[in-house]
Amino acid sequence: MLDYARPRPGEAVDRAVVTVVFLRMDQRPVRPMAVFPPGMRLCAQSLGLAEYRALYDAVGAPWLWWLRRVMPDALLARHLASAEVALYVLWAGGELAGFFETDAGHWPDVNLNYFGLLPRFIGRGLGAPLLGAAVDSVFTGAAGLRGMTVNTCTADHARALPNYLAAGFQEVRRAQEVWEIPQRLGLRVPEHLRG
Repeated sequence: MLDYARPRPGEAVDRAVVTVVFLRMDQRPVRPMAVFPPGMRLCAQSLGLAEYRALYDAVGAPWLWWLRRVMPDALLARHLASAEVALYVLWAGGELAGFFETDAGHWPDVNLNYFGLLPRFIGRGLGAPLLGAAVDSVFTGAAGLRGMTVNTCTADHARALPNYLAAGFQEVRRAQEVWEIPQRLGLRVPEHLRG
């Protein structure tokens, strides 16, 4: 576990027992480039810490995204400023709808660090094109790329794993993890994950 993610001595935590599924894709599937419905646009963006944290929290809170919540500001700022990290934000008109973040720090593999929609945009048919756009962003013009990786877990939306598989990712392995999530974050661990 990352040092900054360890609970503070004596800190109250909620435990979540999750199964993590690791996936990879070695080549872009043969399909047209991803297209969004009218009124939607995807932009490569740089966000400040507060903007990034707000987006991360809004998208990830239902799925227990917590690591970036405890990541120190200086470390997160360095991460976001890295040339190896790309952040794409999906807009519905002038409203944030979702985002994805890729990381080429383990080149020649690129990891899809985060991917998701704000809750009010789930179920509108945007997940597949957003995931397709993430794949396109990695495989388009990436000379020397070996593959793309991602992981999901039993804390994610029930459609996460089927969507990754439908997009062309293949399961590599599974692992059981116990997360000690600080209660100060205000996240609610669902009953099926409590350990």
